[in-house]
Parts: sequence; structure tokens; C-alpha cells
Amino acid sequence: MDAVGVVCEFDPLHRGHEALLRRVGASGRPVVCAMSGNFTQRGSPACAEKFVRAEMAVRCGADLVAELPTPWAMATAEKFADGGVGLLSLCGVKTLCFGSECGDIDALWTAAEVLLREDIHRAIRAEMNEGLSYAAARQGVLEREAGCGGLLAQPNNTLAVEYLKAIRRRGLAADAITVRREDGGHHGAASASRIRALLAAGQAADAFALMPPAAADILDREIKKGLAPADPARLEAAMLARLRLMSETDFAPYDGGSEGLYRRVYRAVQAGVSLGDILTRATTKRYPTARVRRMLWAAFLNLEPPSAEVPYIRVLAATEAGRKLLRQMQDSGVPVLTKAADVGRLGPAAQALFTREARRTDVYTLAASPLPCGSDWRKTPVMV
Repeated sequence: MDAVGVVCEFDPLHRGHEALLRRVGASGRPVVCAMSGNFTQRGSPACAEKFVRAEMAVRCGADLVAELPTPWAMATAEKFADGGVGLLSLCGVKTLCFGSECGDIDALWTAAEVLLREDIHRAIRAEMNEGLSYAAARQGVLEREAGCGGLLAQPNNTLAVEYLKAIRRRGLAADAITVRREDGGHHGAASASRIRALLAAGQAADAFALMPPAAADILDREIKKGLAPADPARLEAAMLARLRLMSETDFAPYDGGSEGLYRRVYRAVQAGVSLGDILTRATTKRYPTARVRRMLWAAFLNLEPPSAEVPYIRVLAATEAGRKLLRQMQDSGVPVLTKAADVGRLGPAAQALFTREARRTDVYTLAASPLPCGSDWRKTPVMV
């Protein structure tokens, strides 16, 4: 299957995303997206549910959108990237494309190769023992070793390096292409975070102006139905209740093996009166806010650590070219899910993952317009 893959969140899809998809699709090869489900890597519910965001994607240049389940979608950048690359490999993708602030694939490969070395891991750990965060320690060590630590100061460069590490670690015979981002990145004027901020402020028209018309029309439809944007504040009371019921050791599985973090988070939960208060109390130079936020959401959702591989392809949306790819996958025995009945053909571990994901979707709907449980079992892919 000669397809190009993109790991993404599309939270929501903006003009820079569309430009990337169109550019990748200009080769004539189908574009496959491994997209976060209803929860994202920053540690928060997505602004619109996964089928809606997948529809935006296939209306703006993608051909097939597969779900990256929550254990990978809400993980560290390394595990997020590895899960996405693994899912795309399962889809038969041979070329990975991603945006980066630098646009320099050689520099990104250099950084990736250095960071895979065992001696570099030891050096990073030594820096962390001096009180630095993982990100700061890694950036400093990479700068001393290869003179390119500054790459990791930009979020898309950081993810790009993780994609390349995943390719090399998995031994994949995959090409990698990077496209320079010129939209200001995560916090630029046209970024997804800017669009989410405008939506939260009730300025939907301004948000739509930063999106491709097709994506804006889909989001507008969902807003008018009362199904978007999702508001994490609607889940805060439930989240605080769950966290307050947990003992100190209950937090240990969610701290990523960091000595002392689970104790610090437990103390913050006991003293905090809001999610923001807990984050302020638990955050340190070593444990940044994003990491603590992911940990809190993981505890709330009872999120298991990601396994080595995503065990199935959950299809969220497809074009005719995407459906052709799906038929090729099914003919080769790849576990593809397009309807609830397909789940019964999975192995026990994969069935258990799907069931947990369906329950997390039931929680997600409470952040938008409360719906009855079971929507993940009822919905089928968007076909265009």
C-alpha cells in the first residue's frame, strides 16, 4: 500500500493542517491519518468529538482517519509519537510526513539518532537528578553533544524528533518528510490553541476565520446542535471527586515511574480546591504543568499505560481512496473496525481496550452535551 501517513490531533483542524494534507496528497498517494480520539496529548478533552474531527480531515485532504486510542493519545510526546507511527505502520504506510518549525529533516535525524544512544539517556538522567525537568535536561545534553539542542525548544520539532526515533527504534523501512510550519506553531495567531481560545470566549466567527471553510462548516453544525465545543470545566467536579477518593499509592501507576511525583500529586489533591489549584501546587521545574495535567487526567480516566502496539485500526472516516486501502488491509488480515460487530473478532486484550475506550467516550460526552452511554458502540465511520 503506497500511502503517506500523518500523526495528528486536529483539535480543531486549521488552515495550516489543510495545507499539509493538500501538499502531501499532491503526490497522488492516499493520505492516512492516525488521529487522537476524544482526549489529547496536552491532557484535556478535544474541542469536538473524534468522528467530527475526522470528518473535517477527509473534507480537507485526508483519505483515511484511524483513531489513536487514549493510552497513546494522552501519553508523553515519545509514547504519543511511537503509538502514532505504529498505527500508521499497521495501516501499511511507507512514508511519514509531519510539520516542524525548522523544516530541516537532516537536523531532525541528527537529533533523533543522538537521543537514541544509551550514554545520552544516562546523561539526561544525571541532569534530572540535579533538579532539571526531562525536557530541559534533554535539550541541554543534546546541545552539548550535537549542537542542536535548540531544536527541542519548539513543540513541533520535538514531536518530529520523536517520530524519527520511533521509525528507527521499530526498524521500519519508512521514508520521512518534514514540512516547515509557518503558522506560528502551537501558540501562533492561526493555531489550534488560538481557535480553542476563541471558541471558549464565544467568538465562533473569529475562530471559523482561521479554519478551512469545510472544517468551519462542520464545527459550526456541531455548535448549533449543542455538541461542541467540549468544556473541560464541566468534568471538574467529577474529576475532583474521583481524585479525592484515591489514596497516595493509588496515584503511583500514573506517574511514569518518577520518584516522588505521585506523593506530590496526592498532597496537592488533598490541599487543592480546584483543578487549577492542584496543578499550581504540584507543578515544579522538574514536573511541568503539562505532565502533571496528563497524570491527573490519567488517574481520572483510570488510564492504563500504553502497550507496545495499538492492536486494531478503528476507522473514523474515509474517502473512496481510503475505502480502497481498507479493503487491501482487510484482505491482508489486519484487524480493521468499522462497526461494533467487528469488535467480537478481536482478541481478549484488544476487546478490553475497545470497551475501556467506549467508557471514556461516555465520560467525554459529559464535557459537551450529555448523551446516553454507548455512543462508541453505535457510531460508524464518516464516508465521503
